[in-house]
Amino acid sequence: MDLIVNKSSESQAGMEENMQQNITMHKEEILRLKKIEGQVRGVQKMIQDGRYCIDILTQLSSIVGAIKSVEENIMDRHLKGCVRQSFDKGNRNDRQKKIDEVITVLKKFRKY
Repeated sequence: MDLIVNKSSESQAGMEENMQQNITMHKEEILRLKKIEGQVRGVQKMIQDGRYCIDILTQLSSIVGAIKSVEENIMDRHLKGCVRQSFDKGNRNDRQKKIDEVITVLKKFRKY
């Protein structure tokens, strides 16, 4: 049996604002970046210790994958938060700016 709860528009607006703040603050990405920072330090130590090249390359590949994951998460949040907000609340010019911005970023991503 499903329970349906009607929420007032004020509470929905508050929830949307909190969601927007969580989306743009990227708290999860800060934690991931700190882990990546630790991985980089680990690779530095591996190099200083003269570890086997393949082991170092494996760790570097892991770091690159983790960075790409952070990048994807931030893009996802940007599209679902910032871009969506410009389409919900912005004017035609705002929407066009966001579209152009995303196109520019996607072109940069394709370079690497």
